[in-house]
Amino acid sequence: MRALMGLIKDRHGTYYAQKRVPERLREAVALVLKADKRRQVFLKRSLGTKVLKDANTRAKPVLMEFDRTLSAAEALLKRPSQAKPLRTSLNDAEIKRMAEYVYAKALAWDERTRYGRDELKRIEAEHERLEGRPLSGPWAFPYETLPADGLSPAQLSDRRQQLGEDLEAMRERLALGDISAVQEHIEDALDAFDIKLDRQGTAFPRLGIEVLRAYVHALKAIGERNEGEPVPTPRLAALPTAAASGTLREAFNGWQKKRDRPEGTVHEYGRAIEMFIQLHGNLPVLEIRRSHARTFREALQLVPKSRKGPLLKASLPELSDYGRAHPTLQMVSPGTVNKQLGAVQAIAGWGRHNGLVPEDAPWSDPFEEMRLDEEQSQREPFDARDLQTIFNAPLFTEHKLPLGAKGAAGIWLPLLALFAGARQAEYAGLRVSDIREDGNPSVPLMWFTRDTKAGRRLKTKSSERVVPVHPQLVGIGFLKYVAERRREGEQAWLFPTVAPDQKGALRAWAKWWGRHLRNHVGVKNTNKVFHSFRHGFQDALRQATPDEELRDALAGRSSGKSVSRRYGAKAMLDRWGVTALKTAIDNIAYPGLNLSRVRTSGLVRRTRATKAA
Repeated sequence: MRALMGLIKDRHGTYYAQKRVPERLREAVALVLKADKRRQVFLKRSLGTKVLKDANTRAKPVLMEFDRTLSAAEALLKRPSQAKPLRTSLNDAEIKRMAEYVYAKALAWDERTRYGRDELKRIEAEHERLEGRPLSGPWAFPYETLPADGLSPAQLSDRRQQLGEDLEAMRERLALGDISAVQEHIEDALDAFDIKLDRQGTAFPRLGIEVLRAYVHALKAIGERNEGEPVPTPRLAALPTAAASGTLREAFNGWQKKRDRPEGTVHEYGRAIEMFIQLHGNLPVLEIRRSHARTFREALQLVPKSRKGPLLKASLPELSDYGRAHPTLQMVSPGTVNKQLGAVQAIAGWGRHNGLVPEDAPWSDPFEEMRLDEEQSQREPFDARDLQTIFNAPLFTEHKLPLGAKGAAGIWLPLLALFAGARQAEYAGLRVSDIREDGNPSVPLMWFTRDTKAGRRLKTKSSERVVPVHPQLVGIGFLKYVAERRREGEQAWLFPTVAPDQKGALRAWAKWWGRHLRNHVGVKNTNKVFHSFRHGFQDALRQATPDEELRDALAGRSSGKSVSRRYGAKAMLDRWGVTALKTAIDNIAYPGLNLSRVRTSGLVRRTRATKAA
């Protein structure tokens, strides 16, 4: 029996159109046809001709009718929620693997039909068991004329003639790009790989052409076998199943254990992963589709920005349901949604590249191009009035340190940010030894360097830098505070209550600062946050020096204009020298700001008391 674009020959040479019914539709097709059996494995109809050219012509409307039958069967499926999602795209690996499948299956069938008459009997028995009726005469020669092993000379001669016709016809189809010639093979491959593909999309013809090429290659290989060439049969390989893939939570656990990571990052990523799992379950990484990413994004967009009471512990489905029921509430920003998408994307990608997805599995990033458009950052620097209000507050003038301020950190982190422009985590990671003097005359310097083993991290490579201590910080008492902390040793944390070894402390401090700013200082503009100090520092630095490269280095920024903009702390000293760095920092000023009421004495004692408590 030779299959050609869904055609078979019976023992008398008459052609039939035949199409294999996908596994999921067999019961439904039997209902559509009102058959007297529970399942329909094949659709089959005689074309009433022994001429190949006529059979090709007559087959097209028959095959179209078969497609209508299958479509009707699809409509009968009672559980659409369990049906496979309609795919609109395929990646290159999927197309390649399905084409290889078609090639391998054609050669496997050819090899099996060369085993002899007993194997042909087994093929007939399998067909009857699967379809519920005997195979209608597929063999051109009676069993009694066939050898027990291999082919008879008459069989081989017939095969050579038939193959010549088939190969000529299929090459013509390939020249025309007529993928209808291999429609059955396309459907078989999609069914084997458990993919439901949109026939109207661009992926279907791409797959069809590759399958057509693979089938032509298979016919040529069979022709070589007919001439005695030892052509091997490739192993039939299916796509790796989701069961072979690690789950999203396993990927997160592996990512977390791979190396020490910032506590805040671990918390944010863990929260995103849990929300995704709340919505979709703990999916294998290989099973995550773009539909999952899209519905995750849509659910995140419905999360209320302000959450109180039961909403504080609500799951993502509960939060999105609440947001849907209260559309007038302010929802989280596109930036927040993108952070959550990016976190799950990063973990899924880590799993893919670290062995949780089989290497031969086709995988494309389901989160690619899923992020929302964001407006430019709306963070604003504090104006002179804001700054005066902040530093006139009792926190700075009366030593009224609430528990959330975490002692000295509540005073010094804002003051340091005003005159050095660093980030919260950069200050929290400072040790006493990072404040030291250099040059002649000596200049006190702050060294921001990376030490991952100790949990000291910087946002980027360009963040490693050295910044002179501003004279106003000296006048307020910063060096005295450092001297007091130095009594604990050179490796003591400068701000122990928010240091990297205090899990969750810096994040709690940041939340406290936000509440303090809104509720006690009265800065209500939500675009003004702790990071506003850094914006203000950069603005002041532009007024202090015209040297753009020097400004980038002192702020720990990379402009992206050249590699030379990425300086380390020692390289900054070599390039500009201590005097130039100090001059730039000393020139930083905030017109109208008076810090004369700020008091810092006694903070060391309070810090120790807080730590002891």
